[in-house]
Amino acid sequence: MRSTSISLLIGTTLVALASAIKFDIRGAPHDDPFLTRRCFSQYVPKDTKVLVTAHIGEGYNQRIDCSIYEDGDKPNVFAKNRNIKDDYTSAFDTLQDGEINICFVNVLNEGFVPSTDLYRAVEMEVSIGAEAKTIEEVTKNKHLPNLEEQTRVLEAMVDDILNEMNYLKDREAKLRNTNGM
Repeated sequence: MRSTSISLLIGTTLVALASAIKFDIRGAPHDDPFLTRRCFSQYVPKDTKVLVTAHIGEGYNQRIDCSIYEDGDKPNVFAKNRNIKDDYTSAFDTLQDGEINICFVNVLNEGFVPSTDLYRAVEMEVSIGAEAKTIEEVTKNKHLPNLEEQTRVLEAMVDDILNEMNYLKDREAKLRNTNGM
């Protein structure tokens, strides 16, 4: 019974720190590539490791471009890649609290007209915090971590969750005090 609850806790923790999405993106005309742009945003605190991975499906005479940037007082561009083939990975540390935006554009080669047949499938996963650090290290070393390393990773994830909960608790107290005045 105890191992079941530990497995459930571990599974819940992993789901909370990563988000994945799969979508199709239609081809846009060469002269207006932003017509079918798909953007996704996620709030990320300052000095947090972010890892974005994407798998791009096959597409005839189409080009996938990706840009990753953060809004805020000082907008920052983390990545801007053209003609992504197959798999794409980008890791970076945020510079300020705020939204990071991940945008994809599917541009048709010159002379091709948009149709329902011209689209590309994209599978994207965004990992934040301790999980992003771990995945980046594993992919660099190309080996699976042993049980001790996995335990340390889970411990770091739990620390991230506790820090976030304490931050939210402090904010709630400040808002309550402001409201009561």
